[in-house]
Amino acid sequence: MARLAKPLSDTEIKNAKAKDKEYNLADGAGLQLRVKPNGSKLWLLNYVNPITKKRQNLSFGAYPDISLADARKLAQEARSLIALDTDPKQHKANELAAKAALTEHTFDKVAQQWFEAKKESITQEHADATWRSFKLHILPALAKTPISHITAPMVIKVLRPVEAKGNLETVKRLSQRINEVMIYAVNTGLIHANPLSGIKSVFKKPRKEHLAALKPNELPELMLAIANASIKKVTRFLIEWQLHTMTRPIRYL
Repeated sequence: MARLAKPLSDTEIKNAKAKDKEYNLADGAGLQLRVKPNGSKLWLLNYVNPITKKRQNLSFGAYPDISLADARKLAQEARSLIALDTDPKQHKANELAAKAALTEHTFDKVAQQWFEAKKESITQEHADATWRSFKLHILPALAKTPISHITAPMVIKVLRPVEAKGNLETVKRLSQRINEVMIYAVNTGLIHANPLSGIKSVFKKPRKEHLAALKPNELPELMLAIANASIKKVTRFLIEWQLHTMTRPIRYL
């Protein structure tokens, strides 16, 4: 029958001296205090990985930053995960990654990454206008929001004031561009799905306005402008030919 380790005491831990080689003081159930040659003391839990079935160590931090009571609490939490077939070391790594994502993958940082990729395929003027619209309407409210926390109601609330001013084309463009950022986040593995795919439908649609027809008395001025324009002769002939041959569409009842 295996001998049970005698639980450690605070006095025993404080009095533990460094030796030429590191050694462990056992508290029981896998919890150990490793004393290093430089005098530092580190809490470890030695356990069997529930997936690989191999023994490994999980670090809880250094003594006295982590007290004996704290170490025992952390060890019990880890054992509870093991009982549920969860590797506590991997669980800890996942939690740290999730916390890091909240600061590393904010909307403004992801939007900048998307913009760097997009601007290579558009004109400089278009690129400047795109980023200017983000800085004016979107980033003041959403810049530091983690990309994984972005929701449709959140973005709709940001765009409502733009809609209220009657800038419906701007709302339409911003909806499209924000969706592109979210799709970029999906494709790079930052989020699992785009929650903004349907937001365009909640806003008023811009009314299409057709260009006014040219009045007959304005034709001479147009023809004179074409004749004096700095364009190739074949281009001028083509424009004049279109003016003579094109027909205005009519709708039959």
